[in-house]
Amino acid sequence: MTSGDPLVVLTLLLRGEREVFALRRDAQAAFRLLGLPHAETVRLTTVLSEVGRDLHGAPGLTGRLALVATEPPRVTVRFEWTGDATPSPDILHAAERLLDQCVWTPGERPALLLGQHLPPTSEPPAELAARARDELVGLSGVSMSEELRNQNHDLLAALQQARAHQEELQRLNTELEETNQGVVALYSELSKELEETNSGVVALYAELEEKTRQLSLVSESKTRFWANVSHELRSPVNAVIGLTRLLLGPGADPLTAEQRQQVALIAASGSTLLALVEELLDVAKAESGRLEPELVDTDLRSLLHQLRGTLRSTARPGVTLVIPDGAHGEPLVTDEVMLTRVLRNVLSNSLKYTETGEVRLAVGCENRSGRPWYVFTITDTGVGIPADQQERVFEEFYQVRGPHQRAVAGTGLGLPYARKLTELLGGRLSLASTLGEGTRVVVELPARTRSPLSGPAAAADADAGTAAGAGLDDEDGTGLPLLGSLVVIDDDPAFLATLRPVLSRLAHTVTEVADSAEAMAAVRRERPDAVLLDLSMSPPDGYQLLEHLARDRALASVPVVVLTATDHDGLDRSRLAHARAVLGKIHLTPGRLAGVLHRSSDGHRPQDGDRP
Repeated sequence: MTSGDPLVVLTLLLRGEREVFALRRDAQAAFRLLGLPHAETVRLTTVLSEVGRDLHGAPGLTGRLALVATEPPRVTVRFEWTGDATPSPDILHAAERLLDQCVWTPGERPALLLGQHLPPTSEPPAELAARARDELVGLSGVSMSEELRNQNHDLLAALQQARAHQEELQRLNTELEETNQGVVALYSELSKELEETNSGVVALYAELEEKTRQLSLVSESKTRFWANVSHELRSPVNAVIGLTRLLLGPGADPLTAEQRQQVALIAASGSTLLALVEELLDVAKAESGRLEPELVDTDLRSLLHQLRGTLRSTARPGVTLVIPDGAHGEPLVTDEVMLTRVLRNVLSNSLKYTETGEVRLAVGCENRSGRPWYVFTITDTGVGIPADQQERVFEEFYQVRGPHQRAVAGTGLGLPYARKLTELLGGRLSLASTLGEGTRVVVELPARTRSPLSGPAAAADADAGTAAGAGLDDEDGTGLPLLGSLVVIDDDPAFLATLRPVLSRLAHTVTEVADSAEAMAAVRRERPDAVLLDLSMSPPDGYQLLEHLARDRALASVPVVVLTATDHDGLDRSRLAHARAVLGKIHLTPGRLAGVLHRSSDGHRPQDGDRP
């Protein structure tokens, strides 16, 4: 190897924004290890970050960081790709002005070489490059928020340096004016330098604004993605859960013990997947400010009973789950679904990491400054959390590393999700832990008053929220009188398969319409006691059918109950005024459906002569 050959320190394939962040972080660490001064490090990392963002999406884009053993030595970053993408002229101009080396080579394999001279050093270049490579191996995964903090730190340092430079120039100006008013040339030169410094600060501030805007766009895209796929994710999962319920129900064909166990495992896995999907959706909505609690009177006794029944089977042998029967204190008005998810996530987390002993939930009510607060305390005798990681467990997708982690599945969303929901409910969640002894989590919530709701949209939302909640009545509705006729408009065969046995016990005649274009004719022909309508169908969709029914004088009085897998935050509430109720397909139970249908159809019981 000759003295001018590059000694490669790092090579990255830049597939997306995360890899560009990784290149900036790793390059910044390498520059410091190689002895590049701080100011040059900021300039070079800023330029390569802009180049990576500008060329993002170019096929085969790679970034290669190397040390060139020239005199003096030089650190380089070489970008290579295929295709016809070219760097922005503004970026090339900035690189030529800020760096010691900027070489743009077009062609079939375009390349852009950026370089900066290092201070002289007595350490052999090969050893210096090897040491940098070894240090980079130990870096952890890329965190975009952490990288943004690092960028902010660098920019703030530059701003502080510019501020100090400005103050020094002002002091010199004052001193020169006091000692020699005639040194105009020197004063002019210093003023020009100050102006250039201020321009640099403005440029750095503009870059910070741009980075903030880009991260905001990334966050908005993530939220939009989850909103768009929520129906596609939840509908098949709901079908899996519904079909397993049918297989395990009392009226189903008998199964062998092994078959029942297998179907039960499918049902449990479906419920776990559904809970994960809902948590991911809620996290995205919370980040975008669209997740709002629905405050209702909460029956703590029923909520705790449901938690006990749901989680008892997840405890390991030798671990006792202790959940009280109820709690004494002021009436609790909160979002029952959110509170259930908070406690379920914290308790599930404790059960995962407790091999012996117990997991205990204690509930109390305290008066603080004239306001009642509920305190939920979850303690376990599990593995505990190291002191230096007790705040990091509240970062999304972060998991404490260790031998215990290999045997436990998880996404790292449980505790961050629980804290977000607790804060949305006006409370706070805190954690204390001792390694090897256990963990204590405290959830504190105010006993809030009910938010006023009014109007048809609010009523529809209340139905949707209740149907999607936990602890619903599971009775099958057979105690209610049979309806005469029902029309079901839905093009999801899996959901219809789960609904068919339920409706057969609620009405004499059930007419299924999978083609929405035939829906109006079917309702006109059957004159049913009620219509069950899905919103997400090929045109005309459920919203359009609801409008057609409302405008048709002969059919406007037919009650319509909307069944939807769409999250209620994604509903167009202004177009649901004609619906008697809006029910979520997720967690829909026979008892809930039967009650809504009978309440909706009261007063609309066509006589025999009314039917064609």
